[in-house]
Amino acid sequence: MMNRTGATILRAVSRKTTSLNARAVTKNSTRLLSSVKIDTYTAPKVDDNERLPNNDRERNALYSDEESRTMSNITASVRHDWSKEEIAQIYNLPFHELMYRASTVHRMYWNAAEVQQCTLLSIKTGGCTEDCSYCSQSTRHKTFVKPEPTMKVKEVLEAAKRAKEAGSTRFCMGAAWRELGNKKNAFNHILEMVRGVNGMGLEVCCTLGMLNAEQAKQLKEAGLSAYNHNLDTSPEHYPNVITTRTYEDRLNTIANVRDAGISVCCGGILGLGEKDTDRVGLLHVLATLPEHPESVPINALVSVDGTPLGDDDDIDGVDAFDMARMIATARIVMPRTMVRLSAGRLSFSDAEQFMMFNAGANSIFNGDKLLTTANPEFDADQALFDKLGFIGKPAHKGPAPSPHEQEGGVVITKVEGQSQQYA
Repeated sequence: MMNRTGATILRAVSRKTTSLNARAVTKNSTRLLSSVKIDTYTAPKVDDNERLPNNDRERNALYSDEESRTMSNITASVRHDWSKEEIAQIYNLPFHELMYRASTVHRMYWNAAEVQQCTLLSIKTGGCTEDCSYCSQSTRHKTFVKPEPTMKVKEVLEAAKRAKEAGSTRFCMGAAWRELGNKKNAFNHILEMVRGVNGMGLEVCCTLGMLNAEQAKQLKEAGLSAYNHNLDTSPEHYPNVITTRTYEDRLNTIANVRDAGISVCCGGILGLGEKDTDRVGLLHVLATLPEHPESVPINALVSVDGTPLGDDDDIDGVDAFDMARMIATARIVMPRTMVRLSAGRLSFSDAEQFMMFNAGANSIFNGDKLLTTANPEFDADQALFDKLGFIGKPAHKGPAPSPHEQEGGVVITKVEGQSQQYA
């Protein structure tokens, strides 16, 4: 591991150096390494108050020469060349084995006791012209949600203050519309909200539909930490759920956000009538992006009467094992990504939620509502944290290093002079 200034704090405990002009083989994939040296390290103990960089790109840059990590006979690495077949093999492991692997990978890269608390506020509810089959805010569905005007800046800042006082460190704002488009007045108010929330010392996230490159740039300049734009499901199943926005539209917005230097928050929803192959397909898209998302929310559908999916009796419900299996697979294929236990959490017991944390989730949304659906209240989550021994991740501070890494339990393989070409 590196220190926060980017200088090496790794020391060789057991070092094996080999010059290679050969092909390094991993299961179902090959990687060409030209004239490299491979060194094996474990990390020394560092100051307990020392943290990794908060910016995910700066954090990941510290490990650009890292090939893999190994602990308890489990090896993991950050890769972008996953095949669907490889991810399916992981996803379909016997549950006990999948949980063991995911929990081990989680502890190799993260402090498993630290969980980020986020609050999501709907700043513009209802009136959306999209036809998302799961959404209560679409004008095409007859639900309990009625269109409301965009909240005032002052109201949003007061809500952010309450969230901070309750323990949240990231404040997310969502607007029910297809895209920002030419909503200049609304966008100026949102920029003011971002600046105000950022000024409180909170990290700021938005989910505002499709963005162009210039809008993403302005949000970055206002202090936006992250942008949420979910893919929802696999490319193959997506047209069965949404027809008013293409998969490519979503990928373009993600690219605009990433190019602006904003952290990408991108995940999906379980319970949309998808098959296991669609869940694998979603993870495959996320894990093969040019950069893994900073965070991946895993949502369970909260069905709402009046929506096509809420009225479809043939849609099977999502149980805790479905959620844990998806979270665990995401943790293994994207080990440096924060995995968020998101919508639907209210339907799971404390024990079931612990299973999901043990699978690799290290972030939650708290507060009494997620856009328009119920969510555990702040007090209930604090009681859960106390019960499980969790601590909240501070705002604008990077994650704590893995205790297992600091105690010498993680073997880190570095590749020096790396020149890689993925097959």
